[in-house]
Amino acid sequence: MTLQSASLFLLGLLLPILGRAQDDQRPINQLQVIGSHNSYKQAIEPALFKVLEGYDREKMQGLAYEHIPIPEQLDRGLRNLEIDVYADTQGGKYAHPKGLTMAPPDKPYDPEGLMQQPGFKVFHVPDIDFRSSCLTLDLCLSQLKRWSDAHPNHTPVFITLEAKGGGTSTGNPWGLTVPEAFTEAMFDELDRVLRQGLGEEKLMTPDDVRGRHKTLEQAVLKDGWPTLQSARGKFLFVLDDTGEKRAMYIKNHPSLKGRVLFVNAEPGTPEAAILIRNNPQDATLPDLVRRGYIIRTRADADTRQARTNDYSHFRAAADSGAQIITTDYYQESSFFDSPYRVAFEGGVYVRPNPLFPQ
Repeated sequence: MTLQSASLFLLGLLLPILGRAQDDQRPINQLQVIGSHNSYKQAIEPALFKVLEGYDREKMQGLAYEHIPIPEQLDRGLRNLEIDVYADTQGGKYAHPKGLTMAPPDKPYDPEGLMQQPGFKVFHVPDIDFRSSCLTLDLCLSQLKRWSDAHPNHTPVFITLEAKGGGTSTGNPWGLTVPEAFTEAMFDELDRVLRQGLGEEKLMTPDDVRGRHKTLEQAVLKDGWPTLQSARGKFLFVLDDTGEKRAMYIKNHPSLKGRVLFVNAEPGTPEAAILIRNNPQDATLPDLVRRGYIIRTRADADTRQARTNDYSHFRAAADSGAQIITTDYYQESSFFDSPYRVAFEGGVYVRPNPLFPQ
């Protein structure tokens, strides 16, 4: 081997290493990732879907999507997930969905009896959209931990978590099960379950980001976010709730001190760090991103963009610099004929954020 060819060979070995080292020093808000919406959701079975269409066809069209199991999504490269949790302090509240009596089920429901046990449950809509690839939060977390243990250097995974619950039977024409209302004690239990299920070493919490700053917002706007290197192998959870639930979670935890989840807070408040803005065409998004906030937005909703093969929302989301973009279509629909599928150029789901120097 000549000296020149040896030099080229060594350069070929070094470039990926140098590129990785450079990327590792990038703050995590200078990434842009694609992930899934209602990541646990399995399809409503055809017979039940047909019955429900008779009540509200438009609403049911918006529920005509499904996802592959969460570990398989992560294997594909998706780095955002969404998990809805329902409190079930006594167990069994959601163990017998009404949909099972409205049409013959295609397959058994919860053969292991997980829904009979107390604890947080994971599904979309009580009684009608109840099929889930991980029926309990404990099961979801065990899937995440096994996957993470097998891929210890993975880029961080952002998870929006919505605390479903409350409400009354008013405005509930289908007579669906009314979820249990969240309380302060339930939010404390939610933090405990997340810590126990994943382990502290796999979590990036508001305390980790705030450091010595007085507020969380001050930390992200002044000093910025941790680097990719320090975030590898970790999960960041965001509470996708506002109003009373958000206030309940923040109460006695200023700047989210001691909490696991970030919250969807308003700019100018001590807890503001990650903001949820569902409209990707919101003209304020680029400025919020440049200031230091992490933004989550959506490429599509209720199957509308997929049915018409409309990429305008995805393009707006990508151009806005919003760091987290959710979709129901990282693969084409199995419910209707459309080529719509969301990914960045080259078919990847993580890239450097276009609003920051490369």
